[in-house]
Amino acid sequence: MHSASYLVILCLIFAVLVSAADLYKVLELSKHASEQDIRKAYKRLSRKYHPDKNTDPGAEEKFVEIAHAYEVLSDSTKRQIYDRHGDEGLRAHEGGQHPHSNPFDIFSNFFGGGFNAQQQVRRGPTVVLDFEVSLADMYKGANIDFMMNKKILCDHCRGSGAASGGDIHDCSGCGGSGVKTIKQQIFPGMFAQSQSTCNECGGRGRVIKKICPHCQGQKVVDHTQHYTLELHPGTPEGFDVVFEGEGDESPDWEAGDVVLRALLGFKRNITHLDGHLVQIDHKEVTQPGYVQTIESEGMPLYGTDNFGDLFVEYNVVLPVKLNPDIRQKLAEAFYGSSHHDRDEL
Repeated sequence: MHSASYLVILCLIFAVLVSAADLYKVLELSKHASEQDIRKAYKRLSRKYHPDKNTDPGAEEKFVEIAHAYEVLSDSTKRQIYDRHGDEGLRAHEGGQHPHSNPFDIFSNFFGGGFNAQQQVRRGPTVVLDFEVSLADMYKGANIDFMMNKKILCDHCRGSGAASGGDIHDCSGCGGSGVKTIKQQIFPGMFAQSQSTCNECGGRGRVIKKICPHCQGQKVVDHTQHYTLELHPGTPEGFDVVFEGEGDESPDWEAGDVVLRALLGFKRNITHLDGHLVQIDHKEVTQPGYVQTIESEGMPLYGTDNFGDLFVEYNVVLPVKLNPDIRQKLAEAFYGSSHHDRDEL
């Protein structure tokens, strides 16, 4: 709990700071940021600078700025006015004043409770993906762009599943409690009561009269998100990259993480006996003696138009000598940057 004086001080700081701040820069966004970008930026930065977690000098002021930036830019009307006329336009729109909301209330509404409360919110599943990269990229380092499909909260209904706020009503079957009380007569003059989940609202306590036309009441929609995998020179095999909070979204949980495992792989063409090219695509670590099966690329099956399978056996040949540069990079990959010369290399 924050004391009243503490909140008053922060709100005063709020009023002083936000008038001069570039709201997009506060959220580390460009002016072309989407609604989803704004939500993600506030989620990340508000948690980082929350006074209950961050005691660094200036963290409280930063938390206040972030709250105001989100309050304005997440409101389509306020954002449009701010984009066209800046802070002065907002003041004129609001009658010459900035009725700033309490930054802790904004945070609480966003996460469904205070900082400690949101820590108890059920997290969604962590998604682990294997990502094929080349040896050259691991050697030299690279920024690899890729796309990933995921579920995000519907921007139209904000995850409620209803066409509008007025289409959500307390369930008439349970009065909004989510449970029904059943009274049964045991014998004359004596009754027993039991409770069960309301079958009309499924225990939610609310029903939707008109579903959201954008998500068809599903609360989430399919979305393709762009990401960049940053590989540093000497990145080791199986290196994990964590994209925090980038898993599937749901109104019932806080989005889990996406864990990307950087694995070596390669593609190579081999010339078949009749001269046509066969592409070998291996996406895992190649062990000596490994046999890969390529369907329908083997010998013709006599008397038919079909072909058997082709079996490719790998013979991993290691170099006899290493030049100093490659030796150094391999040593860093296996032993870290603080390694000393070792006989194994």
